[in-house]
This record gives sequence, structure tokens and C-alpha cells, in this order.
Amino acid sequence: MSSVNWRLAARSLKRDLRASDVRALFIALVLAVAASTMIAFFLDRLERGLERQAGQMMGGDLVLEQREPFDDALRETLERAGFSLSDQVDLVSMISQGERFQPASLKAVDEIYPHYGATRVDRGNGTEEVPAGPAAGEAWVDPRLFELLALELGDRVQVGELSLAVTGIVEREADQSAGFSSFNPRLMLNTQDLEATNLLQPGSRIEFELLAAGPPAALERVQPLLDELREAGVEVRDVRVDRPQLGNALSRAESYLGLAGLVAVLLAGVAVAMSTRRYVERHLDTAALLRCFGASQAQLVTIFALQLVGLALIASLLGALLGLLGQAVLLWLLAQFLPLTLPPPGIMPLGLGVLTALAVLVGFAGPALLRIKQVSALKVLRRELDPLPPAAWLVVGVAGAVFGGLLWLYSGSLPLAAGLLLGGGALLGVLWAASALVLSLVLKTVAKLSGATPWSQAFRLGGRQLARRKQAGMGQLLAFSVTFFAMAMIALVRGDLLTTWQDQLPDETPNYFAINIQPSERDAFDAAITPRVDTQSALYPMVRGRITAINGAPPREFVPVEARGDGALRRELNLTWQATLPEGNEVVAGQWFDGQTSEPQGFMNEVDARPASAAVPDTAVPGTAVPISVEQGLAERLGLTLGDTLAFSIGGETIDTRIESLRSLNWDSFKPNFFVIFPPGVLESFGHSYITAFYLPEREQDLITQLVRDFPGVSLLNVDAILGQVREVLGQVTRAVELILLLVLLAGVSVLYAALTASRPVRAHESGLLRVFGAGNAMISRVQGAEYALLGLASGLMGAFLAEIASAALYLFWLDLTPRLHLTLWLVLPLGGAALIGLIGHALSHSLRRQAPAASLGLIGEA
Repeated sequence: MSSVNWRLAARSLKRDLRASDVRALFIALVLAVAASTMIAFFLDRLERGLERQAGQMMGGDLVLEQREPFDDALRETLERAGFSLSDQVDLVSMISQGERFQPASLKAVDEIYPHYGATRVDRGNGTEEVPAGPAAGEAWVDPRLFELLALELGDRVQVGELSLAVTGIVEREADQSAGFSSFNPRLMLNTQDLEATNLLQPGSRIEFELLAAGPPAALERVQPLLDELREAGVEVRDVRVDRPQLGNALSRAESYLGLAGLVAVLLAGVAVAMSTRRYVERHLDTAALLRCFGASQAQLVTIFALQLVGLALIASLLGALLGLLGQAVLLWLLAQFLPLTLPPPGIMPLGLGVLTALAVLVGFAGPALLRIKQVSALKVLRRELDPLPPAAWLVVGVAGAVFGGLLWLYSGSLPLAAGLLLGGGALLGVLWAASALVLSLVLKTVAKLSGATPWSQAFRLGGRQLARRKQAGMGQLLAFSVTFFAMAMIALVRGDLLTTWQDQLPDETPNYFAINIQPSERDAFDAAITPRVDTQSALYPMVRGRITAINGAPPREFVPVEARGDGALRRELNLTWQATLPEGNEVVAGQWFDGQTSEPQGFMNEVDARPASAAVPDTAVPGTAVPISVEQGLAERLGLTLGDTLAFSIGGETIDTRIESLRSLNWDSFKPNFFVIFPPGVLESFGHSYITAFYLPEREQDLITQLVRDFPGVSLLNVDAILGQVREVLGQVTRAVELILLLVLLAGVSVLYAALTASRPVRAHESGLLRVFGAGNAMISRVQGAEYALLGLASGLMGAFLAEIASAALYLFWLDLTPRLHLTLWLVLPLGGAALIGLIGHALSHSLRRQAPAASLGLIGEA
């Protein structure tokens, strides 16, 4: 490549930086890249930080569980991959103190525990957070076991053959689970004491867990190993699988943050497009002059390509650095609201910022370079533009593919990016026609205004100026409409997401579960709690059963390879029977047991689940398959469909069943839910207990003591700690969503600034003509304000329409929310658009109103 081309490109770029349109392009590009990289940096760090805190709830980034100790080879492999390992052993044993005995769930932890967070424990000096477990020779107990055994701190309890000193009362474990794997009172001890207890005997029901903490890259490196472990029957857990409540919230948050990244990219394209328009048109004359001096077509393309690439690199690097600095400042300002420690920024957002700038410039400068290539030397004498060569559409297609790749990177969803790209191209023509219609309607309405007031005259004159420049006005209207649409869509989705999250965990979400209620205690327990709790679920019967065959084959041979370690195949499931569809359940395939669409049972309604005295229905006749309803997620994991048969081992007997329906569940409710539901008349003869959930206000906490005393066999599980952790994470996600909304709004303002700056020469020329014909500063100010306000009003109407359509599609196909009409949008967006465009445009035109008519008319060449 000739050094002459480099010198010409550098000189041209240096000279063009003094031109208003190039400065606007540069500023718009810097703002666009800064906004997109700031979002990318913030999302990258926040998502990793939120997942790290969510990992606290399960004890690590990766949890492996099986019935045998893990071998050293596996440990070495995980450590080489970059993980820190912690051992945990769970088992059930009888605990005694003096003459008192109580079955309890034991949790043995090592010196590494916990990977994240701290345990809230009272060691005699009030509750404190301790980032460790009990020392060797000590035990920590939960308040329930402390009360059942009438303990005092310092007392000793017998655990197997070992006596341990009780040195703490655990209020919340660092990795406390919300599940029902353990319904007994809990005791935590050190793994060094396990062997001395002599409880680790062959055949004992023991779960060995290996908790691993490490970076995402480490998880990627061990994925093949994890697949092998699943196939071997090892249970592999992560935050999205093991914590449905937290997983759904993070999934929706990631979708929203990915959507914000999409909008930032879209706004970057709009801002650069509006800024490059004047740049391209002005350089056609420069290209014609270069042709007069003997430049070839290839030289023209090379010179301007080098100039644009240089501009893009400088702007993108500056924007990326500003984005990096901006996210650091934002995190510093939000330190008190984001107590979790975020990981350091990665390099990927910087690359995305540079790639965004280059791709956007290629997309909008490619056709311009082909125009420049076709410019004739006669262009110096003839000012009309050459037509766009057909080959430019090929460049537009290539740039569209690059832009689609960016959409894919930012959204993480290839179907969504492809749909937006293809749909956006098809929609562009429709929007152009719609913008012409909306603008014509607004201008016709304004033209009919009567009266001689200054503002009436200003609106009529402003409308006429827009009508004279209808093509340019339509382009600006389209750009503003897309900007308002993007900003409104982010705001709408943000509001509905927050509403959904607030509804997910209302104030009276059940904070206690009562389990192991015996049939003989059912009525008495219900009578004891009903007068004193604010909300209570139904009393659900519960029977334990294990899947022993699927379609006549062993379960692990039938299910997909990745599901062979699924907990549903390794443990007994909690089964229930219901005549009506429970609340929060929806039949998505097949039919309910009565063959009709059943209305969901209310949350407060009681289940008629007493053993039936009537004859056993046909569904329980030996030799026939019992119809059952299976949760949709379990069916998908195990590869089950309607009509498949499952054999359950219950109480030493085998019951053959057939899947009659699939249900979706509201796992976010903190209410009892079941994977498998039987019809009445099948399970009543087996030993069963009842489960219920209720919200106990703080003022009634003494009821727990009464229940423990009157119903010693009932297990009460306090989930206040779990609710607190979930609400804490949801609160942080909410603040992140609000912050991203602010960043997108700033990116939208940069689009408006770029578009209005690019049109300053035209308006300078018009204001000069008005002053020549005697208009004063006040009248010019009103006319310019009216013109901008009309443009903003029309853009707001278009943006509201687009936002309603797009948000409905996003709710249905991406965010899993219910679409709804936003009536306030149709009032706020048009009026807000008129005010915003009017104020920004009026402010940017302030210098033009102070400019002499001769100087304004001197811009006629640019206009």
C-alpha cells in the first residue's frame, strides 16, 4: 500500500476533525462505544459476582454428590483445573444428652468450609458471622435441637461413640439449602471427628459431597469429566439446577441484561448512521476533486477506508477506556448497594467495543465508499449525487451479517439475533412508509391551527419547514423513533421484571414448612396453627417412592446420558395424591385424571386427603397402569412423554403407572410442590404423612416452642434464612437492572445529540434566511423549538407503537412473562419525546441564533 495513501488519509483525517460533522461522528462513536463497553464491563463483572454469591447458597460453583468417598484422582484433576475443594458429609444419626434422645441430621465440614459467605452462629456473645465451621471436638446445633435436648452452651452431646462439646447455636448456615433433603434438627461437626463417631458403616445412608470453587474457565475445562461423572451416577449440581427460585431470577436478569446489550448496539448503529450522513455527502465533492488530480478508484477507496478505520480505532479505544473508567466509578458509587465482591474486569468487553465500532462503521461506510468509487470528475461541476450502485447492497448484506454477529455476542441467543436482523431489515421498509404517514398526519394537523398567537405561528412555520425537508425529516423521525422505542422497551421490560420478582416473593411468603405430620396428628396440628398464622397452604399427603423402571427398562438405561446422575433416579421421590389440580400447576400436555380441564385448587384450600373408606377405584386394580401426572421439567430431563410407563417401589410393593399428563409448576412460590401426583384411591393404604407451609409473623414466634413440645415428631423447617438470601440477590439484580436502564438512556441521548448536530447546517441556513426577512431571536427560537417538538411528538407516537409490539414478542418468546398493554406509554412517550427533542434541539441551536445572517448563509454549501 502506497505511503502516499497513508499520508493523504492522515492529513484528511486531521483536517476533518475540525469539521462539525466529523466531530459529531467521533463524539457519537466514542459515546456509543463507551456506553456499550461500560454495559459489557458491568454485566461481565456483575453476572460473575451474582453467580458467585448464588453459589454460596449451594456451597460452591460445583457440587458433586455420591454414596461413596471421592477418590484422589478426581480431586487432583479438579485441583489442576483450578478448583479449591472442600469435603462435606451428610448423614442421619441419634443424638443424646443425658436421658434425652433425638434423631438429627449431621453435617460434617472441613477446614476449607465455607467457600463463600459465613455461618451466623451464637457462641455465647451474641450472633456473629464466622467464615468457618466448628473446630475438632466441638459441635454446633440449630435452635430446634438446642431446645429439644434442653441444652446449654458448653454441654456435651453423644454422637455415635464420640462426645462433643456444644459451642454454638447456628442461626443460618453459609450454604443452607432450601430443599427438603433433611427434615430433622441439624448438628454441624468437623470431619476430623467423623471416624471417632464410628457412624461410617457399610450400608449406612451417607452422602459424600465434594464442593468446588473456581473460575468459569475451570468449569469449562472439566465439562467432559462432569459428563462422565453423570453417566456414572454421580449427582452434579450447579446454581441453575439446584436452586430453582434463584435460577429463574438470574436467568431473567441475564435475559434483560442481554437485551440491554442489544439495545446499546442498536443505539450505537443509529448514532453513527446519523453522524456519517453529513460526512459521506460532504466527501463526495472531495472525491471528485481527487479524481480531477488523477486519483484512481482504488486509491479513493483506500484513502477513505484508511481514514474511517483510523477514526474508528481512535474513537473505539477512547470509548473503551471511558467505559472501563465509567464502570469503575459506578461500582465505587454503588459499593454500599452491592456488598458482594465483584471479580476483576475481563478483556472481552474491550474487544467487543472495538469490534462494535469497526462493524458499525463498515456497515454504514461501505456503501459510501462505493459511491466515492463511482464519483466522476464532472461531479465538481454537477452537484447532483450519483445513484447508489447495486454492489452496495452486497456490502450492506455483509455489514448486516457482521452486525448480526454482534447482536449474537451481546444477546447470547442466535435465534433472537437472527430474528432481529432479518425482521429489522423487513421492517425497515414498513417503518419508512409508516414514518411518512405519521409525519404527514402531524403536519396536516399543525397546518390547520388557527390564531395569530406567537406559538401558533411558530408551529405553523415549523411544520412548513419540516414539510419542505420531508425526506430528511423522515430519516430523523425514523432514527428518533428507533431510539425512543429502544429506551421505552428497556423501561417497560424493567418495570414488568421487577413486578414479577416482587410478586415472586410477597411479604407473606411461607417461612415455615411442617413435615412428617402423622395422620393421627393432622387435625390437631391444623387446629393449633390456623388461628395464629397469616397464610397457610393445604395439608398435602406425602408418600415416599422410588422409580425402579421406565417403559420396562432400568431407569439409568432409558434416560439420556446427561440425566443418569439425576437425583430423581438416585433418591426416593415425595409422591402425593390429588383430585384437583393444585394452585401454581398447569397441565401443558394430556389431561387431568377426570379427563376434563380442572381448576387449580386455591392456596388456602385444604386437600381432602384422608384415607378413603370407599372401594378402591379402577385405577388401583392390580394389573392395570395407574394414571399419573408428572412435572414437565422432570419429564424433559428424563426423556419422558405421554403414555410412558413408570414403575414405583413403595413400601415394598411395585405400582405400575402411566403418564397421563404433564404439568408446569411455579417453583418460585416457596410452597409445597411435587414431581409426581397420583389420583385418589391408590396411595392411601401406604404409610404416609402430611406436609404444609405457613407464614408465621414475628409476633407469633412463640408458637414454634409450643409446636415442638406438643408435636415432637413433626419437623419444622425455618426458611427465613433462605428467603433472606433470595431477596438479597433479587435486590442486587434489581439495582443492576435500574443501573443498566440509566446507561441505555444515556446512549439514547447520544443518538439524539448526533442526529441534531448533523442537521445543524440546514437549520443554520434556515435561521439565516428568517433573520434576513426580519425575524427576531424570539421568533426564531420559537420556530426552532416548535419544529423539534413536532418531530419529537411524531417520533414518540412511532416509538410507542414499536415498543408495544416488540415488548409483547419479548415477553412471550424470551422473558417468559405475560404481555399487557401499557396505556401510560401512549401519553408519556409522545409528550416526553416532544419535550426532550425540543429542549435538546433548542439548546444545540442556541449558537445559531446568535450567529450573523451572513455566516449562517455561508453554510449553504453544507446544507
